Amino acid sequence: MAELIDIETKLSAARTRLIIDKPFLGALVLRLPMIMADPEWCKTTATDAKHFYYNPEYIEHLNLRETEFVLAHEALHCALSHFARREHRVRHRWDLACDYAINPLLVKDGLTPPPGSLMDTSFNGMTAEEIYPYIKENEDSETLDQHVYDESNSGGTSDTPPPPRRDDEQGEGESQKRQQSSSSQQQPGETPNQQQDEQENGARQPPPLNHDEREVLKVQWQQRLAGAAQQALQAGKLSGDMARLVDFLLQPQLPWRMLLARYMNGIARDDYSYTRPSTRRGEPAIFPSLRSAQIDVVVALDTSGSISPEEMQEFVSEVDAIKGQMRARITLVACDDHLAPDAPWSFEPWEEFKLPRNFTGGGGTNFTPVFDWLNTLDRMPDLLVYFTDAEGVFPKAEAACPVIWLVKGKHKVPWGERIQLN
Repeated sequence: MAELIDIETKLSAARTRLIIDKPFLGALVLRLPMIMADPEWCKTTATDAKHFYYNPEYIEHLNLRETEFVLAHEALHCALSHFARREHRVRHRWDLACDYAINPLLVKDGLTPPPGSLMDTSFNGMTAEEIYPYIKENEDSETLDQHVYDESNSGGTSDTPPPPRRDDEQGEGESQKRQQSSSSQQQPGETPNQQQDEQENGARQPPPLNHDEREVLKVQWQQRLAGAAQQALQAGKLSGDMARLVDFLLQPQLPWRMLLARYMNGIARDDYSYTRPSTRRGEPAIFPSLRSAQIDVVVALDTSGSISPEEMQEFVSEVDAIKGQMRARITLVACDDHLAPDAPWSFEPWEEFKLPRNFTGGGGTNFTPVFDWLNTLDRMPDLLVYFTDAEGVFPKAEAACPVIWLVKGKHKVPWGERIQLN
């Protein structure tokens, strides 16, 4: 019993230090009641997006700073809505991607990871969605903690009735009272022997979230994230990386196809002409007339080998669907370290936009030839869309036309509009 009291004291001390030193993380940790779990299923720590579960033996072997880390780690899983963002992805790979996304943030914020934490500096600054494609299908690494808010790879939802729910809007003191009272009140479907067993050996593994729970918790955690960030900003204790992350997560998220369509529609929008009409008509008033103009779009494909033919085909099909809505003339060029010999290929608004039959590439990546070619044209296009991994040589001077980089991977671009593909 004395050992359990010491462990609870360590957890409380770690939480208090987070509240004082890292108020953003501390406010999020406060939202997760701490529950001792049955070591049979909880080897280290775990969360179901509603509670922080811990193996007392594991916590015993951590120092205070490492305990802070595991508390903040579980809280960020919840605050970043990892339980609601998996969608079609394989659960194990998604869990790994989420840990790779969280851990560098916490380390950069000054926390100390315990042994076994997943770390890869090449993933710094990337979201779980961006990291996921880099996780191998047969990856045998394991997360340090357990994400029990989710179920098997196939479903992603659960019809299992949720456990009795506490009122998330109540204060910290009230939630602790409920947690303590749970040891003396029998839950529906629970026998006195089962209740006593949980008191002695720890809580049983909770069921995964069903769809309704997931949606409700997603909204709640977004509200908590915004509130915690606001408090930390007022205290002057929100790091730049955390601030950028919060800003990104609270903005409406749109898929790249929608972003590209919105950008192209903005350029192609119908406009009004105020050209003075002929006076022979005898009409004294001058009214604007609606006119539509065809837009010229150049599409450049990076054929250096980093983009698969299947990905190119998906991209071209998407552009073709967008093109049909806005009377766009498409000019296609392909480039690795030099322009493809047969380029460019032109497609009128009424023609299907598709890949050429013979497509060469596979060299290094140099973006300069495309922009050198643009400078030889009599008229600049209305828009250039470049499909690439952004790992190559960029021109020193910015292009004279709007440029959208559709980037597969984590590399940055020096100028232009960058849209993340994965």
